[in-house]
Amino acid sequence: MRCWVTFLCGLVILTVPLTGQASAQTPGLRFPETVEAGTAFSVPTTGSGQATLYIAGPGDAIRRQIQLGENIAFGPDDLHNAGHYVAFLVAGSSTQSSQFEVVASHQPATLSFLAKPSRLPVNLPNTLGGVVYVFDVFRNLVLQPQTVSFELSDSTGRTQSRIATTRNGVAWVKMNSAAKAGPAQFQAVAGNVRTKRIIQQVPGDPCSIRMRASGSGQKEKEKGRIALETEPVRDCNGNPVPDGTIVTFTETYNGGQSTVDVPLKRGVARTEMPARNGAVISVAAGVVMGNEIRWSGRL
Repeated sequence: MRCWVTFLCGLVILTVPLTGQASAQTPGLRFPETVEAGTAFSVPTTGSGQATLYIAGPGDAIRRQIQLGENIAFGPDDLHNAGHYVAFLVAGSSTQSSQFEVVASHQPATLSFLAKPSRLPVNLPNTLGGVVYVFDVFRNLVLQPQTVSFELSDSTGRTQSRIATTRNGVAWVKMNSAAKAGPAQFQAVAGNVRTKRIIQQVPGDPCSIRMRASGSGQKEKEKGRIALETEPVRDCNGNPVPDGTIVTFTETYNGGQSTVDVPLKRGVARTEMPARNGAVISVAAGVVMGNEIRWSGRL
């Protein structure tokens, strides 16, 4: 039987006519059906004399002179890219072939962890997503099912946990955002490998607003105005609402109305409005309404 070997940019292209002789020789080269990446193994050969072994696979190409009748030894670093491989053993006019699979190591070595969003309000159900890709030491995606533990810890140390099993190398979960504002630690663990992400959790919308009014001071009397001030504004979990949040004060009087928008500073909104006897003053932030004050003082 005749065969042709061509070397193109370091890649071995072997053309073998499908003759009865080649088919009869094929069973002589027996690789394992699967080989775990990074493991040493050997393949027996028969016959005598010199031969050339060619192996081609994803990202790997091997050409080796071997002695027939001896085992072909492979070290841990010889075959480490997962995928389908083809081997040819060429000795004179005889060619033997075999096919086998290199599979990822079963031991996770690195995790690719994606967490979204990186910033979100507190105490929202199933709003934080975590996705993990599990790789072995050779950066092969580990397709064998792996258990991945997800844990979210807020700034007070309170935690919530989820467990997921990988499918085709991927595991994912949905988590609730924590109740406490501030940086939260989101981590994923597979085997002995751990990776972390920091999620910034911000306060939710204001839960309630309380304000007070005063106009008895000398300055207010001179200007004919009412001093208005809110209590510290917090969300429903007790977290201070961020400074810059707009608070609207509204004064209604004799069929007229005036409003003032004020940003929170250090958690509190302050302003002044004209002192009109019988006026009703209300306060709001977004869709949250606060208390009302009916002004009946005379300056």
